Amino acid sequence: LMRPLQGCRSRGVVVGTVTLCLAAGWALQTPGGVSLVVPQPNINATVAQNILLSVEYSCRGVATIEWKHVSSWGTTSIVEWRSGNYVNISMVYKDRVTTFENGSIQLRNVGMRDAGYYFVTVMDEHGTNAYGTIIVNVYEIIYEDLHFVAVLFAFLAAVSAILICFMWLCNKSLHLFQKKTTHKLTASTTEEIELETIEC
Repeated sequence: LMRPLQGCRSRGVVVGTVTLCLAAGWALQTPGGVSLVVPQPNINATVAQNILLSVEYSCRGVATIEWKHVSSWGTTSIVEWRSGNYVNISMVYKDRVTTFENGSIQLRNVGMRDAGYYFVTVMDEHGTNAYGTIIVNVYEIIYEDLHFVAVLFAFLAAVSAILICFMWLCNKSLHLFQKKTTHKLTASTTEEIELETIEC
């Protein structure tokens, strides 16, 4: 009599475990819950460049996405939107931000003030939040200054070369002119001497 009872009990444990796993799986599949992935948490950019603040979120309901910028100048709200509905872009970023369905944003024409921390929050209808952070470093374009200096140096070198050539030509012309003048003076002096000799 004991063996069949043990078989029933072991079957009951198995059925109970399977039921518990199914219930846990069902609970995970119910609406609610949000996840967020930030593939590139650190971005280096140069002034006037466009940057993509890339994220990927998943949400079973309608998600609300919000981006904020925190720097030494303070905290600024960039954009907030609800998937499939409205987009509310801050006036400061009105002409510089593009939003994407996956929660990413593109920031155009970055400046030194755009360096700092970018915080993204994704919230579902049930109030569950997921957070992400991207650090943006913005550098000035030093090579453009060097490029300007190089161009200026090349321009000055070209002007100097032209002036040197011009001075050389002037010097040559002056020597030719002096030779001709000396030759004429010598010829006229010789003629005068010959005339004086003939007169005598």
